[in-house]
Amino acid sequence: MNSTDAAQKAPAKDPWELPDVSGLVVGVLGGTGDQGRGLAYRLARAGQKVIIGSRSAERAETAARELGHGVEGAGNAECARRSDVVIVAVPWDGHAATLAELRGELAGKLVVDCVNPLGFDKKGAYALRPEEGSAAEQAAALLPESRVTAAFHHLSAVLLKDPAIEKIDTDVMVLGEVRADCEIVQALAGRIPGMRGVFAGRLRNAHQVESLVANLISVNRRYRAHAGLRVTDI
Repeated sequence: MNSTDAAQKAPAKDPWELPDVSGLVVGVLGGTGDQGRGLAYRLARAGQKVIIGSRSAERAETAARELGHGVEGAGNAECARRSDVVIVAVPWDGHAATLAELRGELAGKLVVDCVNPLGFDKKGAYALRPEEGSAAEQAAALLPESRVTAAFHHLSAVLLKDPAIEKIDTDVMVLGEVRADCEIVQALAGRIPGMRGVFAGRLRNAHQVESLVANLISVNRRYRAHAGLRVTDI
């Protein structure tokens, strides 16, 4: 049997075989906002080392003390420098400026964008379409030396922050250009009880994932819920 035949007969990798990410430091830019605080709290509670970043280091340090579980606070630049994986959870209107400012600190880092470009009017929430196609694609354009992925869009900040809730039953759709990077993010999601990270395509498909949050907001308002997503048959 030649090497080509051996390669053809090699068993496919189990898609649920994910790396050990327990030793990675996770930074959360926008960690003093609701979504960022919630993600920081859940990851730290699961045993991950977490640093939250803010434009104000003092505000980040105060939020970190409130969260506990070993969370540290720092200015955005220090947070980015000290982290292996950086979650971007800043408001959409500050997304581009924040990332452009941190381009150097984020070089070589795995960046996870969870920002949802949304507008609101009297009819409710609706999706915005950035010039680049999505928030994640904007991040990739602004951070050419970073490894950009997209994930954690559909999580309820209310549930994330509630210490009485042990499990958050939802799937996290993960998008990116490099499968190994996506698997790291999937593994991070899987550290939170009840969550599962699911590969959902390349960054060009991020717009519809980000946009779906507008639909979930409508669901939550109609049913007074904190809805998430489950992908069936996998």
